[in-house]
Amino acid sequence: MKHLCDHFQTKDLGKLIYSLGIEVAQFNKDDIVISQRKYALDILEETRLMNSKFLHTLMDLNTKLLPYQGKPMSNPEQYRRLVGKLNYLTVTHPDISFAVTVVSQFLNSPCENHWNAVIRILKYIKDSPGKGLLYGSNNHTRVVYYSDADWAGSSSDRRSTSGYCVSIGGNLISWKSKKQSVMARSSAEAEYRVIASAACELVWLKQLLKELQFGDINQMTLICDNQVALYISFNPVFHERTKHIEIDCHFIREKIMSGDIKTEFVNSSDQLADIFTKSLWEPRISYICNKLDT
Repeated sequence: MKHLCDHFQTKDLGKLIYSLGIEVAQFNKDDIVISQRKYALDILEETRLMNSKFLHTLMDLNTKLLPYQGKPMSNPEQYRRLVGKLNYLTVTHPDISFAVTVVSQFLNSPCENHWNAVIRILKYIKDSPGKGLLYGSNNHTRVVYYSDADWAGSSSDRRSTSGYCVSIGGNLISWKSKKQSVMARSSAEAEYRVIASAACELVWLKQLLKELQFGDINQMTLICDNQVALYISFNPVFHERTKHIEIDCHFIREKIMSGDIKTEFVNSSDQLADIFTKSLWEPRISYICNKLDT
């Protein structure tokens, strides 16, 4: 806070406790936790799920949601309102981002199966409504970006799903789960499109941190679990199979050569962005959430 007050016109209103449904708890001088426990409990109370059994997984891995699946809902506005509330809950619950992205695709014509999927998300939240994000001092301010893609993961149109998360000093600050707008013809292409988006995000983040005079922005690390996509980033020769993403190739290579971005490979088992691209089993969800400090 002192750093911000020294460089910007700022007024210190004291310790933040509650704002816009977000609860802030400070345990010591350096560690804080933000959560939306009351907000989550209000949703469970509204949907009469307070006494229901909780679930350890967000979605049924054996069921694929499709448009017009089941009987159309008689009150679609109820579905839209509840999905909107879940979207806001992702502010402190990054683990539900992918599932909320999936159910958001059926806002125009929700059916009973889609409603059941939303209820399942709420039963997962009931397991730990107070889950939030931990921010602490880790003695460094490095910027690390995990990017991942689930190639042709959408059952309705076979488009890929992009997912990423960004941390500064080991603290999660940004994440996203989104279906890609164009069809990818290979897993490498799907991954490379995420890397291109990641490079744009990191360039923007670098400018923001530079204005705030915070963070180690000399070289940001972009981590991916697709070796082919990383090889394309360094290969100066374009072939027929990479012509359709040539602009992305030039952009990423420019940032790598300038030293703004450093790329690294990670095994799929250690890919933290995995939770933003697909449905996972409970042990995998717990492992990634622990790594993300959620």
